[in-house]
Amino acid sequence: MQHRIPLDSLAPGGREMARAIETCVHCGFCLPSCPTYRVLGEEMDSPRGRIVLMKQVLEGELPAQDVMPYVDRCLGCLGCETSCPSGVHYRDLLVPFRAKAERESRPAVARWRARALLALLESPALFRIAMRAGHLARHVGPLVPAALRPMLRLLPASLEPARRLPSLVPAIGPRRARVALLRGCVQQVLAPDINHATTQVLAANGIEVAIPLDQGCCGALAAHAGHTDHARERAAPLLRAFPPDVDAIVTNTAGCGSAMKDYGMLFVDTPLENEAQRFGARVRDVSEFLAEIGLVTAPTLSAPMTVAYHDACHLSHAQDVRAAPRRLLAAVEHLTVREIPDGEICCGSAGLYNLEQPDIAETLGTAKASAIVATGADAVVAGNVGCLVQMATYLQRTGHRIPVLHTMQLLAKLGSG
Repeated sequence: MQHRIPLDSLAPGGREMARAIETCVHCGFCLPSCPTYRVLGEEMDSPRGRIVLMKQVLEGELPAQDVMPYVDRCLGCLGCETSCPSGVHYRDLLVPFRAKAERESRPAVARWRARALLALLESPALFRIAMRAGHLARHVGPLVPAALRPMLRLLPASLEPARRLPSLVPAIGPRRARVALLRGCVQQVLAPDINHATTQVLAANGIEVAIPLDQGCCGALAAHAGHTDHARERAAPLLRAFPPDVDAIVTNTAGCGSAMKDYGMLFVDTPLENEAQRFGARVRDVSEFLAEIGLVTAPTLSAPMTVAYHDACHLSHAQDVRAAPRRLLAAVEHLTVREIPDGEICCGSAGLYNLEQPDIAETLGTAKASAIVATGADAVVAGNVGCLVQMATYLQRTGHRIPVLHTMQLLAKLGSG
């Protein structure tokens, strides 16, 4: 694609934006892999169409406000990157474009609402209070503002008690490695057992786990939504929050892991770019790290069990981590792992997406639930808390009580931790 203005003069990330635009050859291989194109059937709601629209805005041919409805409907799942034969790095265009539009075109009320929502989700204390209020609000449904109803529909039936993590979990037996763990924000409230299970599994496999108490939010939700300045404010302190004497910084939430691995892009053209790139190179998903080092002893089931494995988009498409969790599950004796039909298609969670685009998210969530049921599995396993909440919601809504577990939770239950 040719452009008529020097896109590489745009900052920050102008060079990467230009490269993404120029690499697209309009082949259309991205269309079947795009959730919004599958749901809406509109060219402008496909990656190819959005690239054209964003190019026209950057060249001054279209106002950003005319294009943002289509860009906002993008889940950022990056399924298009996986299916693109030309290697278009769509994320390098989408995220900086959203940031540019956020600064220059978004109405002040929308910016304030987004910042308020981010502040709520990034603080476990505030989010837990909001969850309790949400359970009370369910009893006065019609009185709840329309903007908050999608969040209420996603609330679990009960709130798990908070679980404190120690600053250090020693390895059991000979120490094979030492890692630092990101605690996450939303996950601490919605599913605190995931962190506990993660430390159990790592320790049982000879891995010492440091959990810095002064770590904050990684900025993933803000970064993926285009709130770049806000994301940098959250991410900058994290660059120095983890000890240097670890073999890896591990995450058990796909969205956080993908954002942290991309810190070099988040801080591109800033004084922290090199430090952010070095930090990102140390980040590993917990399944990725554990598969590399290997299980000490393979867990065993007392009776046969079948699970469906769901590829979280920010794990499979954004981080290219697909084989590792499957290898861990395949090591479990008597466990059968089944693939979900159309498994590469997003479940509709996508960070803030199921709150901001609830109708499309509901369509995708319902389709994902049907696909899971079709596998006949006893449970579904995934590596991202947002996906777990989304799938549990729509499995229950369609009348199916199939357990939904994080990969680490399943391994911990089966004796690998």
